[in-house]
Amino acid sequence: MNTTAPAVAASGRRDASPSSPRESSPMRRFWDRAADPLYALFVIILLGGAVVAIIYPLYFVVIASISDPNQVYEGNVWLWPKDITFEGYARIFSTSTVLRGFANSLLYTVVGTAVSVCSILGAGYALSRRTLPGRNLFMALFIVTMFFDGGMIARYLVVRDLGMLNTMWAVVLPGAIGVTNLIIARTFFQTTIPEELHEAAALDGSSEWRYFFQIVLPLSKALIMLLVVTHAVAYWNSFFDALIYLNEDTKYPLQLVLRNILIQSDVSGSGVSATGMDSYAESQRIAELMKYGMIVVSTFPLLAVLPFTQKYFAQGAMIGAVKS
Repeated sequence: MNTTAPAVAASGRRDASPSSPRESSPMRRFWDRAADPLYALFVIILLGGAVVAIIYPLYFVVIASISDPNQVYEGNVWLWPKDITFEGYARIFSTSTVLRGFANSLLYTVVGTAVSVCSILGAGYALSRRTLPGRNLFMALFIVTMFFDGGMIARYLVVRDLGMLNTMWAVVLPGAIGVTNLIIARTFFQTTIPEELHEAAALDGSSEWRYFFQIVLPLSKALIMLLVVTHAVAYWNSFFDALIYLNEDTKYPLQLVLRNILIQSDVSGSGVSATGMDSYAESQRIAELMKYGMIVVSTFPLLAVLPFTQKYFAQGAMIGAVKS
């Protein structure tokens, strides 16, 4: 019995199928070859546009801070500074208040970050332990504060009654523990640190303190760096608590010092007479120079430090993700 013919016929029918690659249209073959490169090009263009949208405003502030304000007003400053001048920076650093504010901000940031990170790590680890009595109740009390707040007056009265007005602790302690970061720390300890590790350490005679400091913390570098970065940025940029609780300008942080300088520059040029238009225009020019310069001065320390912590920050951002 000859089976070759049916096999050939069947093979021919399969080859003639519309889904066969050899019978696909030229447009389909072109699209199959060009799909991946076109997608890559689309992603590159999209990410390039996002980078430009983020980087260019920062770059513009830098070149505007050393350019003539008249050139900035006229729209002549795009890629390069025009009529370069450092008068704005000279006026910003002409008094000791800026340097003192920089030192105060550095102190508040270091102390506040240390207090916040230590508090959140300790509380998060304690709340992650199943053996802690009433841990769900404590966690519920923390979560309630995310929905209900006593308000600014209540916080001020608490700070005043605790004797922290016009002290560093009025800036550091009220916002030391953020509930969101506390939940992140608790989740990290529950999902990343296995319970078997604690049991093994207990069998070896390790105490809770030794287990926490010698085993848990070395395994939590990503979490620690995430908390350090977020709290350092928050403390460095904060000025509202200092505005409310601090009374002496010698204790003002940098952000509040620069704010007051800008306000004084605006007030000094207001209410001028017709004969003082030249001085008013000059004061406005200096105010514009100082405005851009103060943005650079206040953001430069963070921009200089954050790139070195980017690796740990990217790892910490994955906390709580599904693990294989």
